[in-house]
This record gives sequence, C-alpha cells and structure tokens, in this order.
Amino acid sequence: MSSKPRIFSFFAGSGFLDLGFELNGFDIGYVNEIYAPFIQAYRYSREYMKIPAPKYGYHEKDVTNLIEGEEALNLCYLIQDARKDASIIGFIGGPPCPDFSIGGKNRGKEGDKGKLSACYVELICQQKPDFFLFENVKGLWSTKKHRIFFEQLKHQLIQSGYVLVERLINAIEYGVPQDRERIILVGFRTSLINDLGIKINNNIGILPEAYFAWDKYIIHPINKVFSLPWPIANSFKENSLLPHPDSIPLPLTVEYWFKENDVLHHPNTEHHFQPKAGINKFASVDEGDVSKKSFKRLHRWRYSPTACYGNNEVHLHPYKIRRLSAAEALAIQSLPKNFILPDNMSLTNMFKTIGNGVPYLAAQAIAKTLLDFLETRKWDDEVLVNQQLELPLIFR
Repeated sequence: MSSKPRIFSFFAGSGFLDLGFELNGFDIGYVNEIYAPFIQAYRYSREYMKIPAPKYGYHEKDVTNLIEGEEALNLCYLIQDARKDASIIGFIGGPPCPDFSIGGKNRGKEGDKGKLSACYVELICQQKPDFFLFENVKGLWSTKKHRIFFEQLKHQLIQSGYVLVERLINAIEYGVPQDRERIILVGFRTSLINDLGIKINNNIGILPEAYFAWDKYIIHPINKVFSLPWPIANSFKENSLLPHPDSIPLPLTVEYWFKENDVLHHPNTEHHFQPKAGINKFASVDEGDVSKKSFKRLHRWRYSPTACYGNNEVHLHPYKIRRLSAAEALAIQSLPKNFILPDNMSLTNMFKTIGNGVPYLAAQAIAKTLLDFLETRKWDDEVLVNQQLELPLIFR
C-alpha cells in the first residue's frame, strides 16, 4: 500500500496546483484538462523537471462528460485500481472562475464556466474520493448571489457524506509576491474522519477549524503584511536604480523574485508581447501605479496585484518599457526557477495559463496542511469537541 495519498486532478491547467502537491507528499495519478495547449505545457514542464508522468496518464476531456455514461464508468475503474496500492484517494481542482469574478463575466452559476463548478461537485458526489479540494475566486464566496450558489454546493456535498472546512486565503500569506485572494474548500468523507479518530460534536457537516491548521504555514499574516510602509509610486525611468527600503520584507517583492528565478536567463525570458504602438503610453505610467484596470506598472520593491493577464489587463515591467515576460510572470506566481513553458506555446496561452494557476507557494502550503491533517492520529478532543459552531446561512 502506498504511503502517499493519490490525487486525481481536474481543471489542471499547466499544473501549478498539482506541483505543490506532488513535491510535498502526494502522488499525482490522473490529470484532466480539456485545453490541449495547457496539458501539453503540463507534460513539458514535468519532463523538464524530471517528474514522473501520472500513473493513469493525461486526459483531455470535458469534465461534464465524466459524470455519466462510459466516461464515468472508466473513471470509476481507475479509482478502484488506485485503491489497490493507495490508502487515500483525493480530488483536487479549481473550476474556471470568470463567471464568479468581480472583474469577469459575473454570470454566476448560469454561465458556461460557472456550470463547471456544479459539475465538479457532482463528480465528487458520484465518485466519492476520500477527500477533495475546491479552489475558486473570492467572488464565489463574497458576492451575495454567488454565495447562495456556493452554499448550495456545500449542502450537496454534506448530503453526500462529506465534512467540510473552508478558508479565504491570500497567496501573499505564504510568501508569494502577489495580493491574490481565493476561497479554498476542503472536504473529507465521514468514514475518513472516523478512521482518523476525530470526534465532531455537530451534525451539520462542518469540521471545526481548530482541527485543520490553516495558519501553520502562514509566513506573513495579512493584518501585519498590509500595514507595512510599502512604497507607492516613483516616476518611471527606464533602467533606473532604486534602493530597497529596509522596512519591508524583501522576499515579498517583485524584484526579489526576478533575481531569485534569474528571469533574464530563464528559457521564457523572451516570451513577452511586443507593442506595435503605444510606447509613449507605456513610458507615461509611474512605477507602482496599479490604479487602472489596464496598464498597471509594478513596483520593483512591492508585491504584484493579482496576476491576471486577460480581459485587456496589461502589467508593465517596473523599469523596462514593455510588458512582463512569461519568465517574470512565472516568478510572480512563485514557480520554481526550473519550471518552463514550451517555446511553441502561444504568448496568449502562456499568459492565460500563468494567470489561471494557483501560485506554487500557496499550493505547497495547502498541500502540507492537508497532509498534516491526514497523518495526525492524536487529537486534543477536550479542546476541540466543545468548539461552538454557527450554522451556515443555508441551514438556518
């Protein structure tokens, strides 16, 4: 029996979330991603990093086709096979989120992308992995009309036998040089909770957060990191020099990660959009001015706003008259310096997959937190069982 929990990954993109799991105690056994350029990049990056291919391979399939018919049956057979040599099976995935994003289409559960969240939950309820992870944008959790849908999804999972725990995280907490909020929902089969020896003094399917150590791998608590005297803006001058302020943590800055990942010598360093016009506009934006939807110029000694490179959102280099390169965007997503995207991938697809991905250090922290929970065999029940819980809105 394998000592590593085996993961079935859905909406995998180029595998940023998966990388956090496979380099931190989990076995990625199955990868599903419908968009061919992303799954090709997934394969390429793993080959470059000398990471073994998933046991059950790469699957370029629409998740909606996995919940019925022959495809559902085939997936069921793979999960049964995986249980022969892995004691715990988990699903991880972040369904596409534009329909819940405040800056996106905002169509919610009725949008084509929004419906995929319901499909993922249906897939979980049908195949019943021992645990799952669901990642999505803050809007699904914070916007009233989307929150109702989110609570309905949770209710469906609880009815299917899962105990849930959730948290709104910010990637900067884990050392990512980026202000990026995401809702993380984790669920465990009731049978697994019982096997772990956990006794929960409630019958509403919610795991007390005291059991799940969300804070253990936080390096920079939000209330502290955003109160620091970060530089705001400086006049732009190409190739200028600007000393590092002593009052801020250097590892949370864009420039630190550019140097850490040696972006000037990275294989993706030349992969950036070449402006056909508008050079003067590029030069007119102050270093650190991220106030507009488009043409945000990053500050070298500050963290980046959310790495989102679609919908005409353009992020400019702090001290170059150009947009960010793929190498620089990968660094802002805290990917290891040896994570490479293929040369033949289009620039549009490069920046789309980078912007869609879960920052590596955040994925790593979540994976470690999950593994700690799964490996704990002694719980301080006297403290935890008596924790009082407020019922979620949908149960009132």
